[in-house]
Amino acid sequence: MKFRTWAALTLIVVSLSGCVTGNYCDIARPVRPSVEDQMSEGTKRQILVENEKIAKLCGVKP
Repeated sequence: MKFRTWAALTLIVVSLSGCVTGNYCDIARPVRPSVEDQMSEGTKRQILVENEKIAKLCGVKP
């Protein structure tokens, strides 16, 4: 195998392995839009869905 191919594969494997430790609830926070935000109904629904997911999975109050 050529050196370039080997180096590229090594870089890909290292990138994919990452350094993630912990879980979703370690970093999840409820979405709290500011007063200045102008949101569509779709955006409001997406925020509600995300906040409900966080509440269900992590016990965080939205």
